[in-house]
Amino acid sequence: MEIDIAKLQELIDGSDNIVFFGGAGVSTESGIKDFRSVDGLYHMKFKYPPETMLSHSFFVTHKEEFFDFYRDKLLECTCGENPAKPNAAHIALAELEKKGKLKAVITQNIDGLHQAAGSRTVYELHGSVLRNYCQSCHKGFSASYLYKSDGIPKCDACGGDIKPDVVLYEEGLDSDTMNGAIRAIMDADMLIIGGTSLVVYPAAGLIDYYRGKKLVLINYDATARDSVADFSIHGKIGEIFSQIKI
Repeated sequence: MEIDIAKLQELIDGSDNIVFFGGAGVSTESGIKDFRSVDGLYHMKFKYPPETMLSHSFFVTHKEEFFDFYRDKLLECTCGENPAKPNAAHIALAELEKKGKLKAVITQNIDGLHQAAGSRTVYELHGSVLRNYCQSCHKGFSASYLYKSDGIPKCDACGGDIKPDVVLYEEGLDSDTMNGAIRAIMDADMLIIGGTSLVVYPAAGLIDYYRGKKLVLINYDATARDSVADFSIHGKIGEIFSQIKI
């Protein structure tokens, strides 16, 4: 592992336009459960499958049940008694941005931990639990407002239903966010992909826009795309970044 860390350090030191693309594994070290691991949401028993309860059609037809699940499984880690905090990976990436070496973070996560660590240019492919809006008058609401509400959260201005600004199953990704992420990747001299198995599309397809020679994959387990990487490390991303000197 020491050799791998030294190689990663060398690549970072020699780059001035780094882009980081991360998935659920970046936040699991902060205590946020992912979906696909052994302990993830997909392996828990619910009345409906998680992918059903987090779909657009379920939000429309079973709105109260949607919010019961949403509060318990997605907002508890943000608004509960022990809210998740940025880990060493989030902090290191924010420091790299402050140094002018990292130009953008692209994330599949919806927890806002990159911004909490200090990152400023963040493309949130799947939205954020921190943003919510009234479907009638478009007034914005905090995650705490939804967490503390009962049943279907209502707008305090017009009484309309509130919807989280997250991309549900059956919904498309925001085109402006995708285009910004693609531009950042195409311009990068180094692309670090971490904490994702690269199986969720269209986000996983972003790797194909990179044309440089410093494609680094960091994941706890091997991925199907390891073979196309210039360098790959298997381990916890927070522990790896904690050993990088910035």
